[in-house]
Amino acid sequence: MNSPVLLAGIGMTSQRTRARMVERLRAQGIKSESVLTAMATIPRHIFVEEALASRAYEDTALPLGFSQTISQPYIVARMLEILCESRKDGGGKTLEIGAGCGYQTALLDHLGHEVYAVERIRPMLVRARENLARIPKVKARLKHADGNLGWPEVAPFDYIIVAAAALAVPQELLRQLAMNGVLLLPVGGDEQYLCRIQKTPQGFSETRLESVRFVPLLTGVE
Repeated sequence: MNSPVLLAGIGMTSQRTRARMVERLRAQGIKSESVLTAMATIPRHIFVEEALASRAYEDTALPLGFSQTISQPYIVARMLEILCESRKDGGGKTLEIGAGCGYQTALLDHLGHEVYAVERIRPMLVRARENLARIPKVKARLKHADGNLGWPEVAPFDYIIVAAAALAVPQELLRQLAMNGVLLLPVGGDEQYLCRIQKTPQGFSETRLESVRFVPLLTGVE
């Protein structure tokens, strides 16, 4: 059974600390009230290593092991906000590439998305499932697979969001977009930027957004 105290947090993991994070995000330019509400609701501290729980609401990336990180709250909120702004019909069928610890998965679920999440590192996937099991009513589906290949059996997707930087846009992900669907991913090597691609009847429309820093999108599974 989930512990209410553990989920709510105490001290540096308390609801008050989470509220301060949300106010900081608002000051940094995050305008989507639905995203801010999700960030205020989902307890980030249960998704990080216990020794780092007191730092969970700082505006910084934190290590997760396996050469992976949980992105800083701002970039998570910004990517979710871009998704929310990209279509007018709200949540939809969403593929998440790089489930990691499950934090963004939980946020997408809270925002009303039907989430399918792929993770290439099996121990990380196990951890994500354990973390998500502590959040009431999360319905996300998770799979151990190479994110470059997406999840073709359940495609097409209204949204695809990628939590690792690709040197080039994976063509298989483009093939799995529904009409008017949106793919959001970091692109680049030493210099990276967020790229938003929308599938239209005329083809793919690409928009280059702000600079970012993510771990690389690797192939295969571990």
